Amino acid sequence: MRRTVEDLIVLHAIQDQQPSPEQDEKHTVYFDGSCPLCSLEISHYAAIDRDDNVEFVDVSGDQMNLGENLSCHDARRRFHVRLPDGTLVSGARAFIALWEALPGWRRIAPIARIPGVPTLMEGLYRVFLLIRPALSRAAAVFGARAANAKS
Repeated sequence: MRRTVEDLIVLHAIQDQQPSPEQDEKHTVYFDGSCPLCSLEISHYAAIDRDDNVEFVDVSGDQMNLGENLSCHDARRRFHVRLPDGTLVSGARAFIALWEALPGWRRIAPIARIPGVPTLMEGLYRVFLLIRPALSRAAAVFGARAANAKS
């Protein structure tokens, strides 16, 4: 199944709602839908998720319950993935976890898990976070748009 940014489902987590058994088997990716750059990247991942292994959750709203150990504020500041077993990972480790769930990217994940590589990736990711606002503005100039633009 090919999905685009328009097809991304914005989930509104409801407090005390139990995840469905089908959702328990998926990776859950939290992304800032108000960020054009983030939305562009997530639309790429969603388009290649042919096996529907990943649930994409827009965290641009403030009133969502994202589960244990994750606030909307934190989810907007860094990339987070909740594994099917409930483990929450962020930053470089979250990207590696996502790559393991996606066709095409699965070949890269073992390389990214080589000792030392996740640490290097995390350092690069932290530098990226410093320039992300400027890159997001540049992406918008070139036509990227937010999945869920705030009014």
